[in-house]
Amino acid sequence: MRKWILMVIIANLMLSTSWTCITAEARAINNRNVDTEETLQKTEKLSMFVDELPSMPTVRGYTISANGIYVPASLTIGMHMKLWKFHRDLHPSAVFAFGESAAKATVPGPSIEAISGVKTYVRWENHLPDKHIFTVDETLEMAKPARGVPTVVHLHGSVSEPHSDGNARSWFTRQFEEKGKKWNKTVYEYHNVGTTSNLWYHDHALGYTRLNLLAGLIGSYKIVNPELDDRLGLPRGKFDRELVVMDRSFTKSGFIYINSTGDNPDLHPEWQPEYFGNVIIVNGKAWPYMKVQRRKYRFRIINASNARFFRFAMDDGSSFTQVGTDCFYLEAAIELKSVLLAPSEISDIVVDFSKAKKSTVILTNDAAYPFPDGNLPDGADRKIMEFMIKDGNVTDNSRIPIQLQPLIRLSEEHVAIRRNIVLFEFNSPSGQPTHLNINFASFKDPVTELPKYGTTELWHIINLTPDNHPFHVHLVGFQVLHQRKLKNVNELSACTVNQKGVEACNISDYVDGDPILPPANEAGWKNVLKTQPAFVTSILVHFGMIDFEPFPFDPTGEPGYVYHCHILDHEDNIMMRPYLLVY
Repeated sequence: MRKWILMVIIANLMLSTSWTCITAEARAINNRNVDTEETLQKTEKLSMFVDELPSMPTVRGYTISANGIYVPASLTIGMHMKLWKFHRDLHPSAVFAFGESAAKATVPGPSIEAISGVKTYVRWENHLPDKHIFTVDETLEMAKPARGVPTVVHLHGSVSEPHSDGNARSWFTRQFEEKGKKWNKTVYEYHNVGTTSNLWYHDHALGYTRLNLLAGLIGSYKIVNPELDDRLGLPRGKFDRELVVMDRSFTKSGFIYINSTGDNPDLHPEWQPEYFGNVIIVNGKAWPYMKVQRRKYRFRIINASNARFFRFAMDDGSSFTQVGTDCFYLEAAIELKSVLLAPSEISDIVVDFSKAKKSTVILTNDAAYPFPDGNLPDGADRKIMEFMIKDGNVTDNSRIPIQLQPLIRLSEEHVAIRRNIVLFEFNSPSGQPTHLNINFASFKDPVTELPKYGTTELWHIINLTPDNHPFHVHLVGFQVLHQRKLKNVNELSACTVNQKGVEACNISDYVDGDPILPPANEAGWKNVLKTQPAFVTSILVHFGMIDFEPFPFDPTGEPGYVYHCHILDHEDNIMMRPYLLVY
């Protein structure tokens, strides 16, 4: 027995030493101030469409009783450091990965499947090393444990009780050794209310979100409504696939690359305003291929990038049908040639390959980065994945219904309160961003939004920055009312800075032109919206369930909820604000 114990201790020490070497090497590579031509893996050296699209492991958040009733299940999902091979010709990379064990952990993590109205309990466990694989910028407002990588999981798009929402200050380290001041519980309770519902889970630790997601802490989550699925008749089973899309750069030795020198190194040694990678990853593989039959497929596309927008289209010019956006069904199916997704947005589409005229179709991207006025994709980042279409007759009983889910439209007449939400970017004398915020406040400043439970508010989101910010509100859904272009933006910006807000600036004097209605595929319920630069985007936010039923929990407790920009580099510095629901 003593010999066995000694062998286990030695094995653990060897494993610990191995991971220490890997994390040290990863950080050393990202700390090297060398020309990227010497450091980065060139994309032309990597062949496209040589790895098959993986199906991520599925974990059921429910069980079925002997009499066929769905009942809640309890899951334990850990965050582990491991090696992951993103491409046939890339060396394995050190990553952080979700999984029921280290051996089963994947990037992205397992696809969790839940049943509508049936609870799922998840114990999220942190098994990460003492130090991060990337350089950590401690000048940001952030979690600061004595050791370890802080994490906390947010189920994006969920209707979750406050203590299960993954508040940025509810972080914890390995074995819960250290915890943030808002941490409350080890097991999260998910009620799984909703219709579609296409969700995804990811880390949300204060000041670490961009690094932890870049390292791999992401995964898809689907809420299934069997009765609704039967009625709609959309593609199911193996013809219903999640596509988790993200961009990464790699070193020649295979490590995920992020420049460790900030644009303003005297202020922020590491932080940069946006991360863009030159390799496009789908379900953990670079530019994969997928074999498909000549029939309809449903794809739930999640943009899990830190900052990159994608405009998806088929290279043969064929159309597809969108049936959902974020975690909501559309009121009616919409045929499109392309769809634009901001970071964290989800598009639920159906592609009918029986109409394809070629044997291969490539999913492409032409969205500028940064969006909308940055560089256009001009190389490998123009291609996402390849569909290889097999010939032969198939039986396809699926369909695309014209009408999907009735929409309860919110009205400006029933608004309880109106708020101005100003998005602002501060720059250094050289013109480089130093930090971004909302209403000239940081995350640690007192709560200023206290919406009343069950009411609808009108939020005017005033974007005075040059970027399109994906604006996400936790817990609730909203509907876009319209957008209005602004004129004399520099003058308006000077006024808002001087007044520390826009209320005294008479914003109506700066509105230019008629209101622009949202596109049809974004006119229903949303939980992420694109806020164009130099525009006011007006949204109706309903602080209750979208079917106007009461929440199945008390949403008014601590630590409350947040709203933020979902460009992760912005969120970390510190374009995020708390809000509390009140009765």
